[in-house]
Amino acid sequence: MFLVLAVGLALVALCSGGSGGSGQKKTAARRLVVEVSESHCGRGWTRPEPGVQTFDLHNTSDGAAEVYLEDPGSHAVYGEVEGIGPGTTRQLTVRVGKGAYAFMCVPDDADAVTGPTVRVTGGRRGPGAAPVSEHDLIPPALAYQKWVGGGLSTAVRLSADLKDAIDRGDLAAARSAWLPAHLQYERLGAAYDAFGDADGEINGTDAGLADGVHDKEFTGFHRIEYGLWHGESASGLRAPAAALVKALTGLRDSWAQSRMDPAQLGLRAHEILENTVQFELTGRTDYGSGSNLATARANLDGTREVLSRLRPLLTTRYADLPGLDRELTRAGQALDGSRHDGRPAALDRLTRAQRERIDSLLDDLVERLASVATLCDPRRTV
Repeated sequence: MFLVLAVGLALVALCSGGSGGSGQKKTAARRLVVEVSESHCGRGWTRPEPGVQTFDLHNTSDGAAEVYLEDPGSHAVYGEVEGIGPGTTRQLTVRVGKGAYAFMCVPDDADAVTGPTVRVTGGRRGPGAAPVSEHDLIPPALAYQKWVGGGLSTAVRLSADLKDAIDRGDLAAARSAWLPAHLQYERLGAAYDAFGDADGEINGTDAGLADGVHDKEFTGFHRIEYGLWHGESASGLRAPAAALVKALTGLRDSWAQSRMDPAQLGLRAHEILENTVQFELTGRTDYGSGSNLATARANLDGTREVLSRLRPLLTTRYADLPGLDRELTRAGQALDGSRHDGRPAALDRLTRAQRERIDSLLDDLVERLASVATLCDPRRTV
């Protein structure tokens, strides 16, 4: 639930942002209680005035609901709040300006209800975004799924090279082969949910396992990584390598029959780098190779792949899409600039300034991509 609320608030932040220098005096938002219910959706907004407005959305019904503030003509959404429980109040802050508005109340188990139209006669309204339907998301989801299928084939081939090196006892070659195989899989980040249990077999960690890195359930890339960088013999790694290739091959062969949920594509674009910040930039997934920054770069590439499929929808909905593109480029340059002797640097080889810069850039991207998740979240209208 927390993630849903955090994503929902991202659009609110866009709507309520003002302009002007730091010396400009800020006007306090006006407060108004608005009812959320099937019979009186939007009741309470009277004498509308332009400017920043905070609505206390009070749910008087007996079930949870989400609320949109929209233009009743174009259906552009100017703010939303999800998961308002019965008898509770949540705030929505937006900048309203010249134009028409109406609240839409969407109960969990009933049809959507649109409240009365309210007209504001002056001022500049904040940015709005046309809602996205699941139908809109089907073409980008199908295009992305096709790309993932090709990526899985490459991952199988590269992992077979890793297995071959281990089978012939050449552990130096195996260490060289491990990274490209792992990075290829990491680029497929938005599909992990559709991979199901196979993802745990292929890329799981020892988190929660009784015997940690020595647990028999510890499998996949990180199991092999641990062995390669902690002196394990080739004979001990042959079975994990064979299991990795088998799991990847099975996933590749079944992928054509899998179906990604189109409604989740925007959220997955956000989660890729959210997980990168949580796991890669903290070193929690380093089992000896020191490749977290290289993995972060692969995750960044994977994020770009998702966004490239969503771009036709975002171009007319996300005003700061050029800014997102610039920040993706800056983050890539920062990660590339951290290389040491031509190879991806380990986290502990970074200077404090380098680490702070990379952390800052990735944190900023996570916030920006939360807006992508919000804008690509299909909204109920009935």
